[in-house]
Amino acid sequence: MYVYIAYTSPSRLAQGIDIVIPQGTGVRQIGAILTRHKIVSDPLIFLAGVRAANLDHSLQAGEYHFPARVSPRQAAEILASGETVKRFVTIPEGLRSVEIVNRLDRVDGLVGSIDSVPDDGTLLPETYQFSYGDSKQGIIDRMRTAQGELLEKLWPKRAADLPFETREQALTLASIVERETGVAAERARVAGVFVNRLRQNMRLQSDPTVAYAVSPDMPLDRPLSRADLKFESPYNTYVVTGLPPAPITNPGREAIYAVLHPAATDEVYFVADGTGGHAFARTLDEHNRNVARWRKLRAQDDNN
Repeated sequence: MYVYIAYTSPSRLAQGIDIVIPQGTGVRQIGAILTRHKIVSDPLIFLAGVRAANLDHSLQAGEYHFPARVSPRQAAEILASGETVKRFVTIPEGLRSVEIVNRLDRVDGLVGSIDSVPDDGTLLPETYQFSYGDSKQGIIDRMRTAQGELLEKLWPKRAADLPFETREQALTLASIVERETGVAAERARVAGVFVNRLRQNMRLQSDPTVAYAVSPDMPLDRPLSRADLKFESPYNTYVVTGLPPAPITNPGREAIYAVLHPAATDEVYFVADGTGGHAFARTLDEHNRNVARWRKLRAQDDNN
């Protein structure tokens, strides 16, 4: 009767807590861990209660949440349920794969190493759920699978007569759009500009492609120079016509959708407008006026 009361009574745990039960931990050791956290008063009582309930081989490793005043019996049932604490990692759109790998290496709760840095454009930026002890490579694999599934869904429904033929080319253009604007409402319009330029055999002249050409292994940590715009590379869209040979970053689902459904427009130019967005133009004269306005704003900011 004493053991039963001790096993089923509320504990002295004052507030909820997350506890990690390492892989290979036996029932006695689990009882000791729970004792340290004031969920169990005596490891032997926990052992006796677990055995009486035939849960000896049901307790699972992982990270679990135990609410305040949880009884030892409830704690055992939580461990037997396998319902571990859910953690989340958010990967922003527009990162290179090497940046994603570096971020995952710093995520608490993920273990192991990543086999190799994936090609840019093969990972889908999202928020991913995981449990303590999941592998970093597992997250990479899920990101790669999610990217493939998204393209499998969106590609057949793409707009007609797009100036590219493959999914890889769509990802390449989406990666440029992703880096060109952070304004969600602009993505389809920016995509429309680039689609128009491709149709007219105009060079894309996208600054992010230049940054990638100059520094393909790591993000460029300085502003572009005039010399950079002349840098010879198949990724530099100031010196080559058409799309780069591969994506320059990992675009999100909205940028991919925008490229497959670009805005219907006759605009072929855009430049920053000083407010975080862009000013679009149909003619070179109109574009030059927008550029002059932007340079004036920059000069004012530099003087302030």
